[in-house]
Amino acid sequence: MTEDSTDLFDDLFARRVVPVLVPMPAPKAYSYAVPEGMAVEPGSIVQVPLGPRQVVGVVWDGVDDGSVDAKKLKPITQVFDCPPLAKDMRTFLDWVATYTVSPPGLVARMALRAPAAFDPEPMIEGLRLTDTRPERMTSARERVIATADNGFTWTRSGLAHAAGTSSSVIDGLTAQGVFETVFMPPPPVVAAPDPDYVEHRLEGPQKQAAIDLLESVDAGGFSVSLIDGITGSGKTEVYFEAIAATLKAGKQVLILLPEIALTASFLERFQDRFGSKPAEWHSDLAPRTREKVWRQVTEGGVRVVAGARSALFLPFENLGLIIVDEEHDPAYKQEDRVFYNARDMAVVRARIGEFPIVLVSATPSVESRVNGDLGRYNPIHLPTRFGDAALPDLGLVDMRRHPPERGGFLSPVLLRYIGKAVERGEQALLFLNRRGYAPLTLCRVCGHRFQCPDCSSWLVEHRFRGQIQCHHCGYAQKTPESCPECGTLDHLVACGPGVERIAEEVDRHFPDARTIVLSSDLMGVKRLRLELEAIAKGEADIVVGTQLVAKGHNFPMMTFVGIVDADIGLANGDPRAAERTFQLLSQVTGRAGRTGLKSLGLLQTYQPQHPVMQAIVSGDSEAFYEREISEREKALLPPFGRLASIIVSADTRADAEGHARGLRQAAPKVSGISILGPAEAPLALIRGRHRFRLLVHGRRNSDMQAFVKTMMANGPKVRGSVSVQLDIDPQSFL
Repeated sequence: MTEDSTDLFDDLFARRVVPVLVPMPAPKAYSYAVPEGMAVEPGSIVQVPLGPRQVVGVVWDGVDDGSVDAKKLKPITQVFDCPPLAKDMRTFLDWVATYTVSPPGLVARMALRAPAAFDPEPMIEGLRLTDTRPERMTSARERVIATADNGFTWTRSGLAHAAGTSSSVIDGLTAQGVFETVFMPPPPVVAAPDPDYVEHRLEGPQKQAAIDLLESVDAGGFSVSLIDGITGSGKTEVYFEAIAATLKAGKQVLILLPEIALTASFLERFQDRFGSKPAEWHSDLAPRTREKVWRQVTEGGVRVVAGARSALFLPFENLGLIIVDEEHDPAYKQEDRVFYNARDMAVVRARIGEFPIVLVSATPSVESRVNGDLGRYNPIHLPTRFGDAALPDLGLVDMRRHPPERGGFLSPVLLRYIGKAVERGEQALLFLNRRGYAPLTLCRVCGHRFQCPDCSSWLVEHRFRGQIQCHHCGYAQKTPESCPECGTLDHLVACGPGVERIAEEVDRHFPDARTIVLSSDLMGVKRLRLELEAIAKGEADIVVGTQLVAKGHNFPMMTFVGIVDADIGLANGDPRAAERTFQLLSQVTGRAGRTGLKSLGLLQTYQPQHPVMQAIVSGDSEAFYEREISEREKALLPPFGRLASIIVSADTRADAEGHARGLRQAAPKVSGISILGPAEAPLALIRGRHRFRLLVHGRRNSDMQAFVKTMMANGPKVRGSVSVQLDIDPQSFL
């Protein structure tokens, strides 16, 4: 707060009135009375009445106009016994709310996702050895006493395990006064990492990169470093050195990962370097574990967190470094309630907290590359693989010249190299970014296509489960035996391939090979981790997978990678299509040859001359970035321009279109900002709701937030089934 606002807060405090931000879509904080004897400050986490409910809130900065008598206000019910949200955290939450044009309460809610952790963890009962000794000594009792004769406090089960005896022996000694009961603080959710656990020896470009990075970290204050290194170049080991330096300085570290639930290998690499794993933070954690992590992060007990995008909103006690691994990954974009890009918001959090942030990728986003070229970010380049491992040889398979056999999807060229890899006892990976068996099922007789009744999308066949399913709303039905339109039996045909169909084709050609299918809808997180471990240990010959396989996994025996349909990401109007295709295919082919074995990657394509295909196989990523950046600059697309997407949905098409047209008419006349639409969204129907889209386009210096807020304030009121979603800096155009 400024000095003036501090004085105002003190004045209101004297009158016992404070603003409290509650986790609901209200435009501002509500005023509450502070009961006599209760002490609060900005950032205090409290419980307040809201209508008939009791909700958690945060005492916020700023003041109200004092027009309501404190005696007429509802009082704060409880102040939780936990550290208040720090000033820089409150500033960050306010910034996110303003930038994304979101209710501040919904943003604050993301920092309060573990309500059971607001009260201290209960103490645990322990035992400590006294001077008393038992009347009768046995060998088991001797072992227990010898084990505990170090002055430490033990848990009952821990002491029994360490002494190699049963808990009943401990109970007997306690009854005789040999042990006294004491209470201990709860154990840490993870052991403290040791920055000197392993002396990491980097060589060549990796050593120089670590030196450059440590200069930025040691300098203190805000800075952004972009580690741009090819797959397998040792990027993780380089930023581990920055983590070690931050830990030595007594500060905490946040590592953001796009798919934390699938990165057991990363956690193991961290443990190998620092002697313990970082605390995890993601949606698959057990509630009790989430509560422990939240509390211990807030109190400073947890030193390092590795988490998904939501970890950015953990209230760290003393955060000193953020790492954003695979910074280009679209998984960092949240598209629900509060629409934000965790990579961009992480840079803001580092700037507000005045500490360094490191962005890491083998295929950086265009935005990050431009910031590096302009000097806003400190670029650190790793041009070679760690340990001088060779990159895979890359080639294109022109599907017009080498088509698959009738009914198949794998070129004879691809099949030949799969066979060679299997014969050598090595592994082959086939990548297709399409789940299920087939994306469409139709009737040969009448042409009926199976479509979701609630969405404008085809039903995907999942043959392993015997279902056809919508991937947008989850609708599913048993795979039919006859056409519902004409009733004909045995004339339904699967059109196009999914990973299940490719696996079927692989089994037909290589019946003796061990094949694994990796897809998020085939198994849970635990099963996926087991499958990834099995692949890393060489317990599979051929892997067929979706984009899960592009997430930085290290498969030592993988020497051949085949891209089944390299063109799939280019067949839409997404302005980021070329960038995303380049990133995804580069990441997938980078799974090969990471341990030095000679390797090969082949891309099946019907567009071998496309600039993306040429950039990948030539290894000339600079040419791709130059072309893509030039095209973006000409069109004033991000980062040279700004975009905002507005999706209007309703139960009827007329309501959605009418409201969207009303918003268009209410838009202010501002130089440099234009509106496209409204038009039906590419997915015009999802979950039974009709969708229309407006796309706002402006120059880089345009005040997009003010423009959109004015348009929505002057536009028609949201009534009935109408819903409006606003996305500043959209990543998806569906």
